[in-house]
Amino acid sequence: MSTTLQARLRQKKEAGTKEKPEITLKAVVYGHGLESRSIEVATSDFLKVFKTVKHSTLFDLVVGNDAPVKALISEVQVNPVTMQPIHADFRQLRMDESITVSVPLVYTGEALAVKALGGTLIRSLDELEVECLPADLPKEIVVDISSLATFEDKIMVGSLVLPKGVKTTVEANVTLATVEAPLSEEEQKQLEQGEVGDVTAIKTEAEEKKEKEATEESAAEAAEPAKK
Repeated sequence: MSTTLQARLRQKKEAGTKEKPEITLKAVVYGHGLESRSIEVATSDFLKVFKTVKHSTLFDLVVGNDAPVKALISEVQVNPVTMQPIHADFRQLRMDESITVSVPLVYTGEALAVKALGGTLIRSLDELEVECLPADLPKEIVVDISSLATFEDKIMVGSLVLPKGVKTTVEANVTLATVEAPLSEEEQKQLEQGEVGDVTAIKTEAEEKKEKEATEESAAEAAEPAKK
């Protein structure tokens, strides 16, 4: 079932009219070969839709009494203090025209190198840019990490099985996930010693600077009588 967001063309406010940004969200809808339109939607309606579709899922946008059009949420600006949305950009799509969108990666499964060998899972990407027709756009792409049995194993972009009609713009040799070996006792000891050494070095440098300033000040005071 498709998600629908109702909007209306933005009207010019009469002088003296107070806007309520917490109730109405200003937005722009644009698309290839289309004239951009300034619209507004109820903030509460937008938040409900955004919670479901994010940036990588199609939804039906209805402006006034017009027929629904397929769209994506392109960008959302938020108030830096309240973190509430204050403006949104909607991208109207043509169903016969390919689009390029970043789709979230969902890592599933259990890596033996983590469970049995005590390693740490390293995820290099949280999303993957793909190209496809709007109807083929996946909501997410699953990455199964169960093949990571050793610290040498890697999951590359090229090893992903993408849905039909979907291709990625990312190079096949880019690493998505690997498992990092835990530090040995000796490496842990060296790390701790290194941290202590750094602190000592900083302290010694500060003391030397202080001593140097004191020496220069004493020399300046000693030189005063000579000038007189």
